[in-house]
Parts: sequence; structure tokens; C-alpha cells
Amino acid sequence: MKKTLLSLTALVVLSGCSSAQNTAPKKMHYEPTWESLAQYDETAEWFKDAKFGIYAHWGVLSVPAYANDWYPRNMHVVGSDENKHQVATYGPLNKFGYHDFVPMFKAENFNADEWADLMVKAGAKFGGVVAEHHDGWSNWNSKINPWNSMAMGPHRDIVGELAKAIHGRGLKLVTSFHKDRNLQINKDNPDKWLDDISYFPYNPDMATSSTDPLLSIMYGNIPQEQFFKNWLGELGELIDNYSPDLIYFDSKMSKIPEKYKLEFLAHYFNHSVEEKQQVIVTHKEGELPKTVSLEDFEKGRNNAITQDFWLTDETVSVGSWSYTNNLGLKTADEIVDLLADIVSKNGALMLNVSPMANGTIPQNQQDILLSIGKWLSVNGEAIYGSRTWNVYGEGPAKLEKGGMFTDKVSYGAKDIRYTRKGNTIYAIVLGWPGNSSVVTLESFSGKTLNTIPKIKKVSVLGSTETIKYSLDENGLHFTTPSQKTDDKAFVLKIETK
Repeated sequence: MKKTLLSLTALVVLSGCSSAQNTAPKKMHYEPTWESLAQYDETAEWFKDAKFGIYAHWGVLSVPAYANDWYPRNMHVVGSDENKHQVATYGPLNKFGYHDFVPMFKAENFNADEWADLMVKAGAKFGGVVAEHHDGWSNWNSKINPWNSMAMGPHRDIVGELAKAIHGRGLKLVTSFHKDRNLQINKDNPDKWLDDISYFPYNPDMATSSTDPLLSIMYGNIPQEQFFKNWLGELGELIDNYSPDLIYFDSKMSKIPEKYKLEFLAHYFNHSVEEKQQVIVTHKEGELPKTVSLEDFEKGRNNAITQDFWLTDETVSVGSWSYTNNLGLKTADEIVDLLADIVSKNGALMLNVSPMANGTIPQNQQDILLSIGKWLSVNGEAIYGSRTWNVYGEGPAKLEKGGMFTDKVSYGAKDIRYTRKGNTIYAIVLGWPGNSSVVTLESFSGKTLNTIPKIKKVSVLGSTETIKYSLDENGLHFTTPSQKTDDKAFVLKIETK
């Protein structure tokens, strides 16, 4: 397997970007079989402790800055709003195709060190970028995919610059890989041209149907076996040259034959052994076994504590993962509440940001990240390195059903989420009940716990005030500080004997 991938990437110079890990993986050679790969620890120790990461949807798809990150596809759907906008702005699609946006992606303001510094200030422990989205554009110096950021557009190795900056700051590197959907598989069935299992809809009047050797690669209009080889080879490039700590896969991985997935995993795990890394692979909706990967819930999460660790990918924006003009944004408060809920159930949050095509992360997005970082600088001990408690929380705001794309939940002062470190329990209160107000944590009652812990000390992170408390059969009662500690959630630290 290793020889196969290295032969595909022989012309690529290894950059040696690996980072030190807490614990090296089991020193063995992994074969491309599910039995062999299952011996790898699919949950890295660093991931169990990290809890929060940041990545970016950024590339050629950022250039149109209209509608959402599916603009590259929907501009080809005749009659859609994106199609009408495309034709009105750039002309007929047989004259100006998606590939014509490539020279407009210049990334002239992109600074990997500034991005990495922002991630650190935001409190992230892992970070990165979409290495390749559904549009077939590679944000690295690829020898396999001609549509890459070194050969065209910015003429820069974006993943390479970020790998150096992110690993250089002690963070773990994420490269997300969305290529699977790019393969056109419905072109011979006109009734299914618009089936989104293929990202670009085949249309004889547009470049998506082109057999030009270059254009056909971008639009996924190539023989399936060649696509699968490219898929495997590009992942080999990412692994060999940048040593990512986490590779995230988007949906439609079911399009890739099993043998290619096995060869990818074996190479990634064997590379991690050589580099003394612990690495993570994520999947959605069972597209990889849990024995080799962690489940990701896009814009969702579990509704209860799970034994397995898992990931949520969510975006700071509303309506689009990539930058658009007049992009709506969530608040830092919403994201902190979401983070607390995820961590209380054994998950981690990977938050997406949406840079402009020139590489600038807009200030309003930066402000949200900095506000999250400020909160974590005070309350991070309730998040980083924590584990779940007997219950995940209490209060009226609950998810009725877990999974991807869960309903929005609004949290308030009556909603509490719990985490734990050893004999210390953290109660994250998702709103301010009022100054000097008595709050009862019902989860400390005999109705919830078989044995009520003996409490040694109670304090509020970020406050110097002595916290009054009492414990009885109805729960733990405490009085909030006389001054609000934060406009977002606050944390009660409960030290037990």
C-alpha cells in the first residue's frame, strides 16, 4: 500500500510538517484490511482533550460570493436563482464557466501566520482548511490534480503554509476532503442530471460535459477508475507532505470502492506510526466503520451522553459555509452554548469560518472568535481535558433527536451542562440568572444520583467572591456572584471529596 501511494506522489517533496503528539500509536504495520486497521486507536488522546477546533471553507468557491457554498453546482441548474445571477453577472455558461473563476482566486491577503494566531486567540486546539471541496479544486501543491493553488490562482501552497503555521503553534492540523461527491455518475441518465450525488450536473451545453482533458478533471467527468486513483493519490499527497492530524470526510464517501478506502487508511495509519502521531479520521452516517473512525454530525450532535467520542462541524455563519456578500452570522453566545452542550455529551466542536476570496477573514467573524477565546481563557478548564459526568445536564432546552442537521435549540439561565475532571464537577450555566440569585442544581439530588457527593468547595470561574451553597435532598443550591461574570455562560466549579 505504502509503495502504491508513494509512487503516485514521487515527484512531491516531503515537507516534514509533523507535530509532536501526547502518545505515539501502537508500533505496528497496518494492512489494508478492516481487521488490521481496527487495531488502531481511532480516538487520539489529544482529540479527547482538545474539544474545540477551527477550519475554513475557502477556495475558488469563495469568488462568486453569492448564495452559498453550493453556488458552483447551482449556477449550472437552469432556472435557479444562482443560474440567473451567474448569467446576468458573467454571461452565458457556454462562454463563462466555473473554471473561469480560477484566475480570480488570488488570495492576495492570505497570511497563514495571522490565521493561525487567530485560531490560538480563539482558544482552538486544532485547525485547518478545506483541502478540496466538491468543486475539485485542491488548496495544495498537487502533482495529481492540475486544478491546484500552486499551479493556478494564487500560485501558493495554501495547505503547506497553514501546516507550518498551525503545527508551529502547537495546534493539530485538519485537512478536510470533500472530493467524493465530485465524480459524475449520472451523466448517462438525463433524468438524474440534477441528482446532487454528483456535484456538477452534466449538461451538454455547459463545461460540465466537456471532454477536454483539463476541464473534465475539474467537473468530475472522467472514468470512474481514474477518479478513484486520483482520490487515493491526492490523499497520499496530503498525508506524505503535510502530516495532518485529522482528516475529515464529507458525505458520499459511499461512492468510493472499499479497496481504495482500505488503502488510504492503511497508509495514513502507517504514516502516523512513522511520524509518532495519533491521527483521526471522521465519517458521516456510517460511511466508515467506527472501529477506524469517529462519527461527525454536520450541524448536529447527539442528544445524550455516548461512550464513543464524536465531532460536530458547525459554521460561524448562517446560510453558507463559504463567504458571501451580506453573510449572516451566529453570536459568540450561541456558539459557546453549543460547545458546552457538545462537550457534555462526549463530543468536540469544529467551527468553520468563511474567509473572503482574497484571504481576509472579515472582522465581524474575527470578533466572534475572539469573544469565544476570551470566554475560554476564563472558563476553559471546564472544557479542555474534561470528560462527561453522570448526566449531561438539566433544564428545559433539550434535543428531542440527535443526528445531523438537528433543530436549533435556544438555551437560557435554567439550562445547565456538566463536565468533569477527576473529583471536580463543572456546571456550565447557559445564561445569567441575575446577581445574587439562588440557583438549584437538581442533578445533585437523590432522584438523579445514587450517591450524592460530599462537597469540599464551590466557586465561580472568573469571580473572586465566596460562593454560598447548601446541599439537601432537592439538590445543590448556590448563590450567584453580586456581579455578572460574563454575558454568555458562566461556570460553577464544584470540588468534591
